[in-house]
Amino acid sequence: MAHLDLLIHPVRLRILQALLDGRPSTTTQLRNRLPDIPPATMYRHVAALTAAGVLEVLGEKRVRGAVERTYRLQWDRTELDPTERAAMSVDDHRRAFTAFTGGLLADFDRYLTRESADPDTDGVTYRQAALWLTDAELAELVAELRSAITARTKNDPGQDRTRRMISVVVIPTEN
Repeated sequence: MAHLDLLIHPVRLRILQALLDGRPSTTTQLRNRLPDIPPATMYRHVAALTAAGVLEVLGEKRVRGAVERTYRLQWDRTELDPTERAAMSVDDHRRAFTAFTGGLLADFDRYLTRESADPDTDGVTYRQAALWLTDAELAELVAELRSAITARTKNDPGQDRTRRMISVVVIPTEN
């Protein structure tokens, strides 16, 4: 399976999102976090991600006669390398972006259907800004964003912390 096709499948995207915080999880823990995914589907997609090296097996233990594995996301396998990105066709980009935005829509809908959803109190925000940037300035901005986000991925869950998904999209527009 091509790396792009592996990563943009809707179920696999949700599994990857569940593991983005760096916390290792068993399949049972993933099923608890993603209860709408049927067990057989979860196991099949975890196996595909593991076979591709996107998930690493950290350990195994016997639980009621079955082997329970603990998985961790392999960050370097969650993005396409520059050669793969350069080889993507316009249609490949369209499919990848459609999967990305479809995932965002589904995440937002799941959030809004929670009884406790309060976008104002929860700090929900979405907006666009138009910036005039040279290629060098764009590269600097992307590096700053990546640095700011990466620095906070090391935060452990805590009593005052809420897990939040941050998504960034950069698209050039007509002048």
